[in-house]
Amino acid sequence: MIKDETALNVMLNTVRSFVRERLIPIEEEVAESDHIPDNIIAEMKNMGLFGLSIPEEYGGLGLTLEEEVNVIMELCKAAPCFRSAIGTSVGIGGMGIVLDGTEEQKNKYLPKIANGEWPACFCLTEPDAGSDAGAVKATAIREGDSYILNGTKRFITNAPEAGVYIVYARTNQAIKGAPGVSAFIVDKGTPGLIIGKNEKKMGQGGAHISDVIFEDCRVPAENLLGNKLEKGFITAMKVLDKGRTHIAAVCVGSMERILEESLRYAIDRKQFGQPIAEFEMIQAMLADSRAEAYAARCMVLETARKYDRKEKITTEASCTKLFASEAATRVADRGVQILGGAGYIRDYPCERFYRDVRVYRLYEGTSQIQQLIIARNMIKEINS
Repeated sequence: MIKDETALNVMLNTVRSFVRERLIPIEEEVAESDHIPDNIIAEMKNMGLFGLSIPEEYGGLGLTLEEEVNVIMELCKAAPCFRSAIGTSVGIGGMGIVLDGTEEQKNKYLPKIANGEWPACFCLTEPDAGSDAGAVKATAIREGDSYILNGTKRFITNAPEAGVYIVYARTNQAIKGAPGVSAFIVDKGTPGLIIGKNEKKMGQGGAHISDVIFEDCRVPAENLLGNKLEKGFITAMKVLDKGRTHIAAVCVGSMERILEESLRYAIDRKQFGQPIAEFEMIQAMLADSRAEAYAARCMVLETARKYDRKEKITTEASCTKLFASEAATRVADRGVQILGGAGYIRDYPCERFYRDVRVYRLYEGTSQIQQLIIARNMIKEINS
């Protein structure tokens, strides 16, 4: 649902200019230094990018999901690390508070998440709990007016920069699996909250992940998300439905940028006296990439519209994320192939995107998890 088409178009034009004039020129510098310049982050804050999905009454832009994915598809025509800087605040981190926080929690945290002062992150994955989210071992034990958190969260995006950590921990040891898990809001600097080393990754230089470790970390009872016990897994699944659609939009932006780079190279590069874009095998690869990027874009927009209509999108979100992330890998591979030897050289963006997009098939649930969700929901539907 688009609430204000004129306002959205103004924002999309602003983001396009920002991508073209400010982000693309520094992509390689950011990838090599593994650092987004502070002035770029400040510009992103001023544009309201940290608060895309946060309601206006709490200082955000209050975009619908359809509006949000349109912005994300434009932003992700630059290296994906720039989107990653805002991604957990806009998505799976901040949305936990938006969807299930108490009014007091929303008033305290959402304005500072929206203006970028307190970036949010999502702490669910553990060394032994990733795809099996119900296997969470981190514990939160009530002690007076506090909960004492212990455990380790792994591969947490934006953990080094975050001001707010949405943490999923087991509050009921007698209940096995997902039902015994609750969610907590933990402030940066809380004693017992330890941030691990910044992990070295295959791609996405400038985007950071690390372990988040809790050692007798005392969290006020009022920071129990929504003031509800044993509802953490439900919150996690709700934010992941929306988050998977968001990630699919990220994939679309990357595919469209790779295709743009591939096409430009194919038109400029000459072999046998003509541009290689005139060769049918090159055209076939370009056409396949264009078709997949278009299909993914359509899926993203339709799923976002269903979400905005308050329809359940669990199956559609998994379908969209599965298709878009797998397609992004194929488009990146074709991009390298079209460029030939140049595609293997770091002077050309296709080489970097080839590494950057690989993670899309892993986070927010691997492709195999999406397949299981889709198939199991199909079976439930036919048996209901």
